[in-house]
Amino acid sequence: MKVIDILRVKGSTLYTVTPDEPLVHAAEVMADKDIGSLVVMEHGDLVGMLTFREVIRQTVKNGGVIGTTVVRTAMDDAPLTCTSETELDEVRRMMLERHARYMPVMNQRMLMGVISFYDVAKAVVDSQNFENKMLKAYIRDWPAEDETPAA
Repeated sequence: MKVIDILRVKGSTLYTVTPDEPLVHAAEVMADKDIGSLVVMEHGDLVGMLTFREVIRQTVKNGGVIGTTVVRTAMDDAPLTCTSETELDEVRRMMLERHARYMPVMNQRMLMGVISFYDVAKAVVDSQNFENKMLKAYIRDWPAEDETPAA
């Protein structure tokens, strides 16, 4: 299974911010849209990733307030990325290794979407459930063995 399979099911809605937007605005968008991340784009290029983890870290660093902080100050400026053709096993390995919960999907310089660890886990479970169902159907339809003794 590849990342493109997840994106087909998930849809193509993307939320982005620029690095110079107020962090408070980014946090409001994340809360309003019930999303855990925003892709940070500048002049059509991916320049970072902002998740609630970075927002919380910056808020704690600021003594419990976001204040006038801009997205650039809090964002991860070297986010983990993959392509739509990346195998899901590779994505799982990369996300686990870097403790990444969200990953932008880039085909060359084009942002295709964002996948979350939840998306990956759901795809794996769905795939395993389908495989399980197919194996059970195969076993149920197993042909009876010929019980005639060999001569």
